[in-house]
Amino acid sequence: MNKKGFTTVFYTFMIALTIIVLALALAGPISETVSNARNETYEGYYGLNCSSETISNFDKAACVTSDMSIFYFIGGLIFVAGMVITARLVFGN
Repeated sequence: MNKKGFTTVFYTFMIALTIIVLALALAGPISETVSNARNETYEGYYGLNCSSETISNFDKAACVTSDMSIFYFIGGLIFVAGMVITARLVFGN
């Protein structure tokens, strides 16, 4: 294996690892933001009040969607990291 190809393998894994670390670092703040949005009120703003059983079906759908956004964002970043590694393995010279 030539030195240029060997270097790009490490560079690719470093980029992918950076994306994974970024995803894990953003998990806490995103979770806190979504929790604040799902609460009744926070810092003077009105939230969705998801714990109430008297909210409409539209508000319930918004609560479920906001709850799933954590998984989709973090999963999406980890998926991008996997795509970086896969692209290097498939299309790398």
